[in-house]
Parts: sequence; structure tokens; C-alpha cells
Amino acid sequence: MLSVELHTHSSLSYDGRDPVELILEQAEAIGLDAIAVTDHDEIDASLEAVERAPDYGLVAIPGMEISSKAGHVLGLGLEEAVPPGLSFESTLEAIHDQGGLAVIPHPFQESRHGVMARISRDQLALGDAIEVYNSRLFTGRANRQAERYARSRDLPMTAGSDAHISEMVGQAVTRVDTDERSVDAILDAIAAGRTTVEGKRTPWRISVQQFAGGVTRRLSRVLKLLQ
Repeated sequence: MLSVELHTHSSLSYDGRDPVELILEQAEAIGLDAIAVTDHDEIDASLEAVERAPDYGLVAIPGMEISSKAGHVLGLGLEEAVPPGLSFESTLEAIHDQGGLAVIPHPFQESRHGVMARISRDQLALGDAIEVYNSRLFTGRANRQAERYARSRDLPMTAGSDAHISEMVGQAVTRVDTDERSVDAILDAIAAGRTTVEGKRTPWRISVQQFAGGVTRRLSRVLKLLQ
């Protein structure tokens, strides 16, 4: 079994704080086997992580969190960026065209761009896996909804910290049933449903700090563009 973190953000995300180096250092320190840096509509930091991960004893899965018209979709195993703004189905198709895996994160958290605000339950089943535990929760209700849905449709399940600062990497992990430490083996095992999930809530004070920091960084970037 490998311990895999599938949902993290670097400073390349508009609401992320830390560079790839700190994310990898944290992943190594807590004993992860693999990690995916999944920035919002950006892939460069994730590709950097792929290059640098072996120095930390890690496998890095290239990916990103894509803003489809319906909401967020994680694309894992990508070689290049998938453009934002496509329909939900077209986003999945673009991921699959690269041989990637489409994981639907926090689908029932509508306030955080969960897709269920704009698609049907049948459409949700088009994803390759459902993120059923996201550490950035308030009541846990949306996570429970996601897990019930995934079980009802017999869909593979994943977990992710959704960390926007390096200290929160590993708050939620996906245990992947494979002995081979490679991107392909990990993604194949996830697609086959050979996973278990575990995690704990991101402390509220950290969630507030991450949100506030994201707002500040977004405003800063907008002001720079206006100058």
C-alpha cells in the first residue's frame, strides 16, 4: 500500500502560498510515498514537482485542478495543461485524451466550485473517481454525501488535503493498493478502485488563514494587472 496525497496547491495557484520545494519537504517529512501538486488552471509547478520529487524519495503525479464550466475537476497524469472554461464533459474528454484520470473533488461543496451545482448525478458518474474526503470542511456533510454517492455508483474513492500551505499537506491521504512506485501503477490502482481513504479536518483557523491569504494574493495580482 502506498500513501498518496492527491490534492495540493503551490504558490502558482492564485490562493496558494508555498513553492514546490516546501511541499515536497513536507511530504517527505510525514512519510508520503507520492504526491500530486494540483494548482488551479496551472501545471508548471506540478511538472517541476515531477522533476524534483526523486530527490525527496517521492513519486510526483503531474496534474492540475481545472475550472470547468460546471466546477472543479482534478486531472491527474497530464502532460500539458487542460484549458479552463470547457464544459464538464469536454474537460473529462480533454483529460482522457492525454491518458489522464479525472477525479471530481468536493463535488457537493457548491460554495467551493463543486460541480453538483450545475450537473446531474448521472453526469457526475462520468468521472473516473470521486474525492470523498476533503480536509477543508466545515461540517463534513458534503464529504458524507460524496462517499454515499460513490458507493451507490461503485466508483473509486480518493481523499485529498486540498492544502494551500505546505503545513497542511497530508491532512488527508489515499491509500493505494500497489507495490509499484510509479505514476502509472498508482493511477491504474485508483481507476480500479483499489483505494482506502483517511483524513482529518483542516483546523478552522488554518482554513480562515488560507482563505484570507488567497483573497489577499488575488487582489494583489489584480492590482498589478491594472498598473
